[in-house]
Amino acid sequence: MKSPFILILCTRNSCRSQFAEAILRRALGENFRVESAGSKPAGYVHPLAIRALEEIGIDTTGHHSKHMDLFLDDEVETVITVCGNADQACPMYPGQMNRHH
Repeated sequence: MKSPFILILCTRNSCRSQFAEAILRRALGENFRVESAGSKPAGYVHPLAIRALEEIGIDTTGHHSKHMDLFLDDEVETVITVCGNADQACPMYPGQMNRHH
């Protein structure tokens, strides 16, 4: 059985969505797949976001800015948008049952 997939979207995928991804991953554990992406990714995770996550004990190794189209073929169960631009640009994903802004 596949783990439920939660996708967090923001425009640049450099800060807010990275925070949400990291914190949800820690809170939910291995029973969920949690990713973040952006409609216009910055191409980097903001250094202050990395520092803030590390200050609360979250390892940011492997975190990088991704485009939301990367997940168009995945069965995303829940989409969470953390900015208005991403909410407007958000496509429907296969299997998507929930959407929260």
